[in-house]
Amino acid sequence: MYVMPCPSKPDVLILGAGAAGLAAARACLARGLACTVLEARDRAGGRVLTDHSLGWPVDLGATWLHAAARNPLAALARELGFPLLNHDDQRLHRLYLDRPGDAPGAGRWATEAEQAEFDAAYDRWMEAVRAAPREPDPALAAVAPSGGPWDASIAAWEGQTIAAAEPRDMGLADFLRNQLEPPNLLPEPGFGTLLATLARGLPILTGWPVERLRWSGGGIRAEGPRGVLEGRAAIVTLPASLLAAGALRFDPPLPPGHQEALHGLPLGLLTKFILPASGGDRLDLPPFAGAERRVVEGETRMTFVAWPFGRPHLEGFLGGDHAWALEREGQAAQVAHAREELVRLYGARARRAIDWDRALVSRWGSDPFSLGAYSYARPGAAGARAVLSAPLADGRLVLAGEHCHPDLAGTVGGAWETGEAAAAAVATALSPGNG
Repeated sequence: MYVMPCPSKPDVLILGAGAAGLAAARACLARGLACTVLEARDRAGGRVLTDHSLGWPVDLGATWLHAAARNPLAALARELGFPLLNHDDQRLHRLYLDRPGDAPGAGRWATEAEQAEFDAAYDRWMEAVRAAPREPDPALAAVAPSGGPWDASIAAWEGQTIAAAEPRDMGLADFLRNQLEPPNLLPEPGFGTLLATLARGLPILTGWPVERLRWSGGGIRAEGPRGVLEGRAAIVTLPASLLAAGALRFDPPLPPGHQEALHGLPLGLLTKFILPASGGDRLDLPPFAGAERRVVEGETRMTFVAWPFGRPHLEGFLGGDHAWALEREGQAAQVAHAREELVRLYGARARRAIDWDRALVSRWGSDPFSLGAYSYARPGAAGARAVLSAPLADGRLVLAGEHCHPDLAGTVGGAWETGEAAAAAVATALSPGNG
């Protein structure tokens, strides 16, 4: 897949071949800098992965090109001829109403009037959150409306599903700064397929974890079980969770401000379920229809997206504390939860409509090279992303990744932009008269 020879002593060592690492490599090469990308996994793409085991492409990681008007990957996808579908044009939202203790399938779908009530409540919820004081950066849950018939569902959507975290754990300022506007585009061959295509021809060494990065003096030295590589500069694109956990040892250690910032940006978890149909029953849902039930305070919301591109599977999304707990229990518990949720909507019909034995489930929380899905900022950590994006060692050491982007955090497009920015900073540092 990766055909360019890797230089023995490159100008730039790039740690990680996710979106930020690929963008950094492309930008370094465009500036005439020799680089080598060191990737611990056996593939490029990071937390973006298209699986073909069911016989058609499904994304187990990132799915959408959010904020596509300013997302650099949208233009790159078009240049490569990737068909892009605007999901916002396809959405049909169905909201199921039941009560705790009801028998499966005993509830009902919301009427148009009730759906309009939900939409109005959502607008009021967001208006209240935007109007709340951002200092001293309280938790989202501390300022969000609660107690109304729709508030728990809205909070679960914005927290567990969108941010992959619980509203009580999320800082308000970073949440508001990272509101992602439409359009939201879907690459039909898969987002992972797009990144794999962009990785072709780059100097990537897979199966090459780095355990220590020495950055004192005038050079960079990356050490791992596969050996040692040296360069003049380094771009580190590993997830914030790995850096906070000490999976990569910096020698000397990162400045205290960087270390504090890393601990202020933990990775949340959004589990993705791929639920293949067992036959022809499509549960009365057209392609791309969304279905979920109204939840009460303390419940976890699970969202389903039906038959994307007409393919024979449902997608399910579950985030926050419950996603972490189920991943620790294992895939059988995860699939059982998804089955229980779908049965609550459709009764026994859901058991028959899905081939549960073939279900696929993402496991980014236990993946040793990610330890989560994407980052959120704790209360009081609104400035952490800016701290991490500041170059070190006179520009010879730069961190990059979605956790470093101020207003596209948690997105592949945001990660890509930070990789390009890191390459620009390194190029300046290594230019004649500086490097």
